[in-house]
Amino acid sequence: MRIFLTGATGFIGSALVPELINAGHQVIGMTRSDAGAQSLAAAGAEVHRGTLEDPESLRSGAAKADGVIHTAFDHDFSRFVENCEKDRHAIRALGAALAGSDRPLVITSGTGMGNHKPGQPGTEDVFNTSHPNPRIASELTGAELLNAGVNVSVVRLPQVHDTRKQGLITPFIAIAREKGVAAYIGEGRNRWPAAHLLDVARLYRLALEKRELGARYNAVDEEGVEAREIAEAIGRGLNVPAVSISREEAADYFGWMSAFAGMDFPASSAQTRARLGWHPTGPSLIADLDAMQYGEVAR
Repeated sequence: MRIFLTGATGFIGSALVPELINAGHQVIGMTRSDAGAQSLAAAGAEVHRGTLEDPESLRSGAAKADGVIHTAFDHDFSRFVENCEKDRHAIRALGAALAGSDRPLVITSGTGMGNHKPGQPGTEDVFNTSHPNPRIASELTGAELLNAGVNVSVVRLPQVHDTRKQGLITPFIAIAREKGVAAYIGEGRNRWPAAHLLDVARLYRLALEKRELGARYNAVDEEGVEAREIAEAIGRGLNVPAVSISREEAADYFGWMSAFAGMDFPASSAQTRARLGWHPTGPSLIADLDAMQYGEVAR
């Protein structure tokens, strides 16, 4: 298949390009920069110039493909609500190019959208349409396109990691480096799901090849890694203490991350594994945190 890939030079996209090519697909990778174009060409992908802010570049890229994988997202969390709306418009533009065909569109959401009972793992057969996370806009737009006849499926992401990046845990590391301690709230029993980057890239490919109308897949290896365990790994890496703080202290320590720091949102991938034959093999989140290079902490 000729696959149009947004976010092709991003963290997930850069792993997905070789995953797709090695499976025999052709990749049309979107980038906004000369450096991105060079890296895509070197990886064997066709270069498509475009941006999330330009719907015509999205439509034209999708129009020349047999399928689309949308991994691009603006991760400036100071403008998170605005960026979630930007993603809504991008998904609509991609869907417009695929309307009237059965060409698959795989979009990206978060595992939290499948959480509906506190303390229970989120599952693929649940879509909590009242979820407070603004990222719900992506999945709601996918459902809108699905109702209009577009072949949409969703990959829901946990904390995707290797030894360079670990999703929302990466800014946690920056905070711990700045503060000189790695903190968790209360007992630190709240859990975050996780999966290795290469396993996630393989899941996107399998989801596209499956072409299952309306499917939701949880890209989860570990159902829930406790916040205290994460903080202790960060503490080991930075050689700083891991400490418990109160909820009242969280805003001062975590800043904009305080809204996420105390969340408990485990997630299951049992249905995904059964439907796609997906079996994660990558290192655990803690293994990657222990293996990464942290550098010096300012004292």
